[in-house]
Amino acid sequence: MFFISVVHVNRAYVCGLSLLAEMHCKVLDMEHTAHSLRSHPLPVFATEAGTVANTPAGQGAASLPRWDLSALYAGMDDPKLHADLAEAEKKAQAFAKQYQGKISGLSGKELADAIATFEIIEEMLGKAGSYASLLFAADSSDASISQFSQSINERLTAISTYLLFFTLELNRLEEADLREKLQDPTLAHWQPYLRDIRMYRRHQLSDDVEKVLLEKSVTGGQAWCRLFDETIAALRVTLDGQEITVGDALNRLSDTNRATREQAGKAVGGVFEKNIRLFALITNTLAKDKSISDNLRHFARPTSSRNLSNMVEDEVVDALVSAVRSDYPRLSHRYYALKAKWMGLDKLEHWDRNAPLPGNDDKLIPWSEAKNIVQKAYDGFDPRMGKVINTFLTNPWIDVPPAPGKSPGAFAHPTVPSAHPYILLNYHGRIRDVMTLAHELGHGVHQVMAAKQGYFMSDTPLTLAETASVFGEMLTFQSLLDAEKDPQRRRLLLAAKVEDMLNTVVRQIAFYEFETRVHDARKKGELLPEQIGAIWRGVQTESLGPAFNFTPEYDVFWAYIPHFIHSPFYVYAYAFGDCLVNALYQVFSEGAPGFQDKYIAMLEAGGTLRHKELLAPFGLDASDPGFWRKGLDVISGFIDQLEQG
Repeated sequence: MFFISVVHVNRAYVCGLSLLAEMHCKVLDMEHTAHSLRSHPLPVFATEAGTVANTPAGQGAASLPRWDLSALYAGMDDPKLHADLAEAEKKAQAFAKQYQGKISGLSGKELADAIATFEIIEEMLGKAGSYASLLFAADSSDASISQFSQSINERLTAISTYLLFFTLELNRLEEADLREKLQDPTLAHWQPYLRDIRMYRRHQLSDDVEKVLLEKSVTGGQAWCRLFDETIAALRVTLDGQEITVGDALNRLSDTNRATREQAGKAVGGVFEKNIRLFALITNTLAKDKSISDNLRHFARPTSSRNLSNMVEDEVVDALVSAVRSDYPRLSHRYYALKAKWMGLDKLEHWDRNAPLPGNDDKLIPWSEAKNIVQKAYDGFDPRMGKVINTFLTNPWIDVPPAPGKSPGAFAHPTVPSAHPYILLNYHGRIRDVMTLAHELGHGVHQVMAAKQGYFMSDTPLTLAETASVFGEMLTFQSLLDAEKDPQRRRLLLAAKVEDMLNTVVRQIAFYEFETRVHDARKKGELLPEQIGAIWRGVQTESLGPAFNFTPEYDVFWAYIPHFIHSPFYVYAYAFGDCLVNALYQVFSEGAPGFQDKYIAMLEAGGTLRHKELLAPFGLDASDPGFWRKGLDVISGFIDQLEQG
């Protein structure tokens, strides 16, 4: 779910950008910069990066397709890139000259024209930022790319200072004045954008302070994020006499041979242990940085800024977290007790969590077959979605193979409406990789269908951004399950799905609980690596249950998870999306009339509607206390089937 340094993406509170950056910050699916008020999903399971094995037999990494970024720019020295940045700067300066200090006096039509011009400038910046971030994602070990990425980031930040005033002045408009302006139909079009911008009114600082925070972000939080990225990319693990990346070593934690898994788990832990003081310093610094920002902006608690950007109430998130935590015993505790029994073990070690089940050969699936599996699943749901999927699979929009310096995990990044989304994978040929492809293509379909809303309003909050991706996984899983007639293979497929759901729901809520405890503890002073490790082991023990034997050597495995660095408190969006999709899929399975049309309309709405409005056509309401129970019941029902089998 994987990350990239920091170039034009939405990482405000994490990487030190100002509130304005959060408000008009174009969010990439991976990282975060300084422009749009949007918030795209992070890479799927960045935390699980590396739970797959070798590249499919007969299809080495060199033969797997790489993406072609020329829809954005031809290269780092493309004259058009530098011309676009110069033009964006010129437009930004002219925009400031025309509008700064004058917003309150504009008519509705004039304000609509100003927003439209602002969007054009922001999209130009977003295009350049997307290109730099995607380059960095594909190879963060290349010094020239790293330098280019940083220089673009600094240029974007500098240009943004001309634009800072706009959203700040929008938020100073009185409600009555804005309501009057919104009577103009041209401004009414921008109502969702204005609604979302003005969520931040109470947390906005003075113009001068916002400008200082934005300018210093390059050498503040963003620099610490970059240090994390480059440190992870440079780490090497020695296994069987070979030096391999952390991602490749983590892949071996799902090897069929338990001795191989143990060796990999201990070797990775040893590398993290050697670097744990650095990771603790990065974590402490960014947690303190966030605390300072939260205090300045009067956020009630560390999670509040994330919830605000997700357009979801604190109480809704609390209800989700509470429901999942109370269900640990009937979900993860029950499943992993079954897994230990199936594996003939009294206790599972941490390197057994993603181990293949007995009888599961987990055959390698060639890329061509993976494409066919996912294409068939989406075609079976609706030809309109299948058509978009085919566009992704037949064009160089997906970076498929693992590669040195490449971000681990996977993500889908929407770039800008004038181009098209890109997807990054690390495809090793297992069924989980096929599900990851289905997941990221779900994001891609969502991004393509929402693009008609424009740069500012095509993006959805993180909570709903995971809907299309997880729904795509469910479609693919059901397609595979329906096609499988062998009872043993069906049981293995079902167990694999349960593990993925537990990784999506239980593990991510445990991560959220870990972050909450770390940030709360950091308010009392800097944390030693051992203190962070104790918190980590505590939440893992609670969430995974008595079937596991967690030893102190596992205490360092928090260190490599990029969400904690780049997007604090992001992770509950996965659980939100999974439970929401489980409820949605039940509605679909029950044959609700017009489901496909309603579903596609939901995707096309982008960020124009909130979760209540989007779910109402399906008869669902995330603020209903019983809503989360429906989603968790689906997981529990699958475990019931496994127990009976």
